[in-house]
Amino acid sequence: MTITKAIIPVAGWGTRRLPITKSIEKCMLPIGNRPIVDYVVKDCIAAGIKDIYFVVSEESTQIQAYYGDNGALNTYLIANGKEEWLPAVAPPRNVNFHYIIQNTLGKYGTAVPVSLVFSKLHPGESIVYLGGDDCIYNSDGSSEVARLIAATPENGNAMLGANVPREIVGRYGVLQLNERNEFVRIVEKPRPEEAPSTLINISKYVLNYDVLRAITEYVDVPVSGEYYITEPINQYVLGGGSVKVVEAQGTYLDSGTLQGWLHANNVVCADL
Repeated sequence: MTITKAIIPVAGWGTRRLPITKSIEKCMLPIGNRPIVDYVVKDCIAAGIKDIYFVVSEESTQIQAYYGDNGALNTYLIANGKEEWLPAVAPPRNVNFHYIIQNTLGKYGTAVPVSLVFSKLHPGESIVYLGGDDCIYNSDGSSEVARLIAATPENGNAMLGANVPREIVGRYGVLQLNERNEFVRIVEKPRPEEAPSTLINISKYVLNYDVLRAITEYVDVPVSGEYYITEPINQYVLGGGSVKVVEAQGTYLDSGTLQGWLHANNVVCADL
């Protein structure tokens, strides 16, 4: 299956990482010498994604600056004999970046970015949806997104699951699978002995047009509180639909907590 578009939601305040996220967008927190969102972006590019839709807040400027061209910096590097840095700071090639604004005081939750991008999609089109403040890291440079797309049935749906030690599954939403490795449900923060698996949900999906439309229609309905992308996915599965679960091969990195951010830097910097 060929997929050329990705949605990366990055509009949240990152309240778990305050006060640093008061001035640094959560997706721009550094892992090694790059922001964590760049690991997601580079994975997408390696998988052949041509259009990336960032869903950003009204105040967002840092991600646009990072993926834009900085003429003043280029001039400085050339003038000071540091041209070797020009490729590192140049915008990525062969990909278009789009910035869709999410109203900070409007509807919120993981389903909302899909509804904001849905009008940009064509009937029958599938996309990848990838959170922007965590990633799967492969030290060999291979693409987890490419593996996810390749494992997804034609015009089907799939989700990536990250394997974690059983003793820490209680921190996450844990995936329950059927005998065909298809999604059944998410068990939130179970005790280790009661967890249905050691695969956790990391909000990274291949979604077809029918599911994307169902998510958009769900966001149109008034609810009290957050719009979770898993809600329409659950309804789709209960109605007989199938979502394949693909186990990630790389290492799960998360900058959402200080402990996760430190672990991510230790993993990446060990390869430098």
